[in-house]
Amino acid sequence: MFSFIKNRYDNAYLHRLIHTSNRLKCTYINQCPLKVIKVMTNKILYTIAFCLLLSVSLKAQQVKLISVSQLESRMKQGKDTTYVVNFWATWCKPCVKELPEFEKFKASVKGKPVKVILISTDLKSKLGSGVQPFVKTHQLSGEIYLLNEAPNSYNEKISPDWSGALPGTLIVKNGKKRFHEAAYTYDELAMAVKQVD
Repeated sequence: MFSFIKNRYDNAYLHRLIHTSNRLKCTYINQCPLKVIKVMTNKILYTIAFCLLLSVSLKAQQVKLISVSQLESRMKQGKDTTYVVNFWATWCKPCVKELPEFEKFKASVKGKPVKVILISTDLKSKLGSGVQPFVKTHQLSGEIYLLNEAPNSYNEKISPDWSGALPGTLIVKNGKKRFHEAAYTYDELAMAVKQVD
């Protein structure tokens, strides 16, 4: 990276310049060409920016456990908010096909009192090995949970209309509930949310 000053400075000086303390300071600052300082500063800034972006992306992929009672408490937090809760699984093909529709819908209601929550019904043991990598690969964002309940024990708690088939979507607003046991398209989902009002 210092090839452009090799002809101008001897090797001894170049050696001293490269090995300055912590590579952040230049003890020969008055003698350093401005281009060298600029290159060093840019590399440091790019490294910091990369680390920040990496930490944000890792944080965004965090999938937490949630129980039915915790979900109910979560939905009571916003009285005027419409909650769209999608139940899915990594092994369910219709679910995987439907998830981009929810991402698109979520983007279209940004800033509005509508909250999209994605809840995986995969086994708890699959959280680290299956669900989190899936979420990262499919670039899912927002509130994503894994249902912390025994298999086939939560259907009735969520809705009496749910047989347990996936995907399933619960829409809640002001105490009104609607459950849909099939995949949604974007247009169908937008219409269903309007109809709950």
